[in-house]
Amino acid sequence: MERPEAPGPLLVACALGIEHLALRGGLGRPGTTPHSDGGAGGGHVRLLRSGMGAQAARRAMTRALATERLPGGTAVLATGFCAGLAPGMRPGDLVVAEETRHEQGRTRCTGTGLLATALARHAPGGTVHVGALAGTDHVVRGRERAALHTTGAIAADMESAATLDAAAAGTARRPVAAVRVVVDAPGHELIRIGTLRGGISAFRVLRGVLPAFLEWHRSLLLPWR
Repeated sequence: MERPEAPGPLLVACALGIEHLALRGGLGRPGTTPHSDGGAGGGHVRLLRSGMGAQAARRAMTRALATERLPGGTAVLATGFCAGLAPGMRPGDLVVAEETRHEQGRTRCTGTGLLATALARHAPGGTVHVGALAGTDHVVRGRERAALHTTGAIAADMESAATLDAAAAGTARRPVAAVRVVVDAPGHELIRIGTLRGGISAFRVLRGVLPAFLEWHRSLLLPWR
């Protein structure tokens, strides 16, 4: 088997301003430093805000990889908020994608088990779910949530699948991953009065998990099997 390129920097992609704000807060922790461009980052981590939706995510990722002189082995991690699909999920739960799915196919993620373990360590008391992450073009509610769950997906969002599909395109064998924080779930729909509290919970969780992303990134320096 051909050996993948050695990992370069970690590019963390999100869609919304509130997600970007949470991640920037995480960059203030030991081992990370602010970056002066339109996003944020350090020598080994950069933040990219793509804007909402699959088309915006794909454009932003393609442009970043083409114009920012990032090495071929740059690792890409898509993150932000999501809709939980499985009964029992609650706002603030973490979802680690084994794969992301979209209409044209699916993208397998790298080092899922290592990433889930790191998240459990850095989010004590939190719940980490591992499974398929479905891409959608709108907010998922009600019966559609249940229908998506029957396909085997445990969560859905609008950008992760497009982000990783764009990152995995071309000749570079690039490590990719997706981690999402549940902001609404069965029994905790966005339209309900508990939305504000659920959103605050998800924001706090997202702000605290960047060290786990960096731990996953460091693990890529080990020999790939």
